[in-house]
Amino acid sequence: MLGLLLIYFLGKWFYNLADKHGKNKWLFAIIGVVTYYGGVIAGGFLIGVFAVLFEWDAIFDLPEVLLGLIALPLGLAAAWGLHTILRKNWEKVVVVDDSLLDDQLGD
Repeated sequence: MLGLLLIYFLGKWFYNLADKHGKNKWLFAIIGVVTYYGGVIAGGFLIGVFAVLFEWDAIFDLPEVLLGLIALPLGLAAAWGLHTILRKNWEKVVVVDDSLLDDQLGD
């Protein structure tokens, strides 16, 4: 149940960002949720690699719920990172100086 709430709020966060900037709302809501799950998967993979490299045998005895809670911040960090990148790129103000073109036409 908590996972569904997390998906809802992540999707809504990206949906509102896309709506504010006139982008495809549902596409970016889905991309935000997929980014979260990609971060969780990558985090789980990194935890497994570090556990093997540094011989953390105790981590393999942990319940799956606890491993999910360990990987959760990595998924949230991935979603936050994508949200920040999108927001900064979309908030850039592009100034077009048309006076250069107009001056050349008058000659």
